[in-house]
Amino acid sequence: MTSGNTNAPAGAGANETDQLGGGSIVSVARPLPTVTTDWHNARDNALQAAQNFGFEVIPLSVRKLPAIRSPHDKGHGCKGECGQLGHGIHDASSDPDRIHAMFAATRHATGYGIACGRAPHHLIGLDLDRKNGVDGVWELRKLAAKHGIAVPRTVIIRTPSGGFHAWWTGPADVKVPNRAGHVAPGVDVRGAGGYLVGPGSRGTSGSYTLASDPDEVVVQPIPEQLLTLMTASNNPPRTERPFTGRVTGGRTLVGLVRVVLDAPQGQRNTRLYWAACKAFEHAGAGLFPADSAHGALTQAAAAVDLPDNEAAATIASARRAVLGATK
Repeated sequence: MTSGNTNAPAGAGANETDQLGGGSIVSVARPLPTVTTDWHNARDNALQAAQNFGFEVIPLSVRKLPAIRSPHDKGHGCKGECGQLGHGIHDASSDPDRIHAMFAATRHATGYGIACGRAPHHLIGLDLDRKNGVDGVWELRKLAAKHGIAVPRTVIIRTPSGGFHAWWTGPADVKVPNRAGHVAPGVDVRGAGGYLVGPGSRGTSGSYTLASDPDEVVVQPIPEQLLTLMTASNNPPRTERPFTGRVTGGRTLVGLVRVVLDAPQGQRNTRLYWAACKAFEHAGAGLFPADSAHGALTQAAAAVDLPDNEAAATIASARRAVLGATK
């Protein structure tokens, strides 16, 4: 995988164990958790991505969320100025010593994220979902055909759910926002402030693998027309829905609410589940509170006449699947 001459990170480290010395002792420090092969794979691939290709990385948990817990109380505005780790994507770095330190602090990590929007590549990602009745690959093809966009081969990562991540390089002077379902259903944009799960990572449902041929495919510049669609202001609603709720979660949550409001008859519950999963993923990454997502999607479901008990069960199921929460 290259940007210019950038190849795909892929590798696995050897297994390591911690040993305690013998002898008579009164008390000992709590032993560190034993690291796993997944941890080694994630650390080694993250180091390779940083050293060989200039990507800035962070460790991820098995739920694909930043693995280092915040040192602050909720509602803080610190983005790393305090000098501590635990600020999500703001921790991302290509410095090997810092990467080693981050992984040493997260021995439960099973993956790594690659920061988007940063020099030298200004990476942009398209997350093409293929689940819950939505096929992001097909939707991207339709979008390209509609607008006459020639989509060149680029680096493609296969996700455990059967979807794909397409990687692109972007211009330094354009800030691409993170959006879910903005350009098309099942097509999410990862831009400035977001991250892509790197190949060699493992999530709850499986591993992320390189689908491209690393010897033939490079990270291509984003097609100009596709970039325009990614950065355009929100399109006006396709249909009028009686939604009167207030959404406090920025454009990303507004877009997910619109996915529910615009769902055709027979797909409302499926679209609600998909939107809820995406919303709770963003909430887990700190983009907005999980309760804000829960409330906004509950109101959207009511606006499209989904039964209250059905909508509540769907949203709760998505929340459990993503965050492990029951409330």
